[in-house]
Amino acid sequence: MGRNTIDTKLETPTQFYLTAPAPCPYLRGRVERKVFAHLVGPEGHALNDALSHLGFRRSQNIAYRPACDGCAACVSVRVVVDEFQLTRSFRRVLARNRDIARDVMPAAATLEQYDVFRGYLDERHGDGGMADMTPFDYAQMIETGTAGTHLVEYRAPGETDAGTAGRGRLVAVALTDSLRDGLSMIYSFYDVAAAARGLGTFMVLDHVRRAFELGLPHLYLGYWVENSPKMGYKMRFRPQEHLVGDRWARVT
Repeated sequence: MGRNTIDTKLETPTQFYLTAPAPCPYLRGRVERKVFAHLVGPEGHALNDALSHLGFRRSQNIAYRPACDGCAACVSVRVVVDEFQLTRSFRRVLARNRDIARDVMPAAATLEQYDVFRGYLDERHGDGGMADMTPFDYAQMIETGTAGTHLVEYRAPGETDAGTAGRGRLVAVALTDSLRDGLSMIYSFYDVAAAARGLGTFMVLDHVRRAFELGLPHLYLGYWVENSPKMGYKMRFRPQEHLVGDRWARVT
């Protein structure tokens, strides 16, 4: 059903839709619904930017936000970059990955990326909704974005095939959006054979560093759900702000 009730601060009216009820992927026994809009046309990037500030997340050319009856467990989280607290644990992760090279590039899928992605899904999310994604599905996820969408590849020294000679071994990838006031991590994955490096944490730390270098005040981490083990890691990156109603509230 169409909606026009969300103020995006854009001149062009935006049509919103509501999904049918479905099982909640985070809290057992709960039902979720989402409100969403299509990110198409010349205003797609501006709309994604505006909706991100209202707690929406992007998936391909869709921006969505939970709209569940009687539940507000999904909380939008963003890190305050200028005041980020580098803990002793974080310093260890950075030291462990000091040999990693970062490469920011256009959002274009490769089979090398898919091999890492496939191994990550099979090991960590074999029973999830993305478990059956093919190389074509992966390419759709990576390459369907907005003007601000890009990839960040992380490589470690090691043997590679001929196509990546001299660039190092691909160990992690982040799909990221550039917003007017920050970076938004859309999806990230890593080589599970290198799990001891703490690559998931490292990618967040590196995005905090990138945002700082770019003069951007925030890193958007998506939703945090208090009673969901999958989401617990996000609270480690402080200080941060949570979207409460229509305002971002400080959490230290």
